[in-house]
Amino acid sequence: MGYDFDWVALQRAWPYLLQGLQMTALLVAASMAAGIGLGTLLAITRIFAPRPVAALVAGYVNLFRSIPLILTILWIYFLMPVVLRAVTGDPNLGVGPIYAALVAFVLAESAYYCEIIRAGIGSVRAGQMQAAQSLGMSPGQALRHVILPQAFRNMTPSLINQTIALLKDTSLVYVISLNDFLGAASKVGQRDGRVVEVYILVAVVYLVLCTAGAWWVGWLQRRKVAAAT
Repeated sequence: MGYDFDWVALQRAWPYLLQGLQMTALLVAASMAAGIGLGTLLAITRIFAPRPVAALVAGYVNLFRSIPLILTILWIYFLMPVVLRAVTGDPNLGVGPIYAALVAFVLAESAYYCEIIRAGIGSVRAGQMQAAQSLGMSPGQALRHVILPQAFRNMTPSLINQTIALLKDTSLVYVISLNDFLGAASKVGQRDGRVVEVYILVAVVYLVLCTAGAWWVGWLQRRKVAAAT
């Protein structure tokens, strides 16, 4: 006997699924913005700071790029409350799942964004810095107004690719019971006995979002090639 698909059950559950999708969008947007900001600071520090400081940043980057993201999430969720209680002396102090997820994603993604941004800065011709300084700009002004704008144009496809990976990685928050899109879909499927339909819908939604992001990357790369020729 074949499986009896019931898509009407998903229509009834869509408001709850939409709440999960909104949580996923929040995680992606906040982690991307904060991760790029922190990653930019890390990249600048790694390039221009004294060697001991740059070595510390390199250690941070290598650490968070080497350990599984799910382990980072568990560390933040379970270990951060222990540290906070020891520091503050408050035995009831805890960290909610959304804050734990955001901290874990920012810490981990900033390491990946750092390397992308560092490569982007390196892609700008060295003479740009000297030219800007010869016009009277300080190194900081030259970096902010000349180097970084060019670097971000060069690395936009890579940043989008990393954000696509971030979108998929948000599904890992199920380990701390945060109700993202996949978590909401799993609960609906188990509640209604429609696991197959739910996971097909989840796969389709992720496929559409990731395909749109990949198309955007391809369009930017084609535009860059056309501009160069």
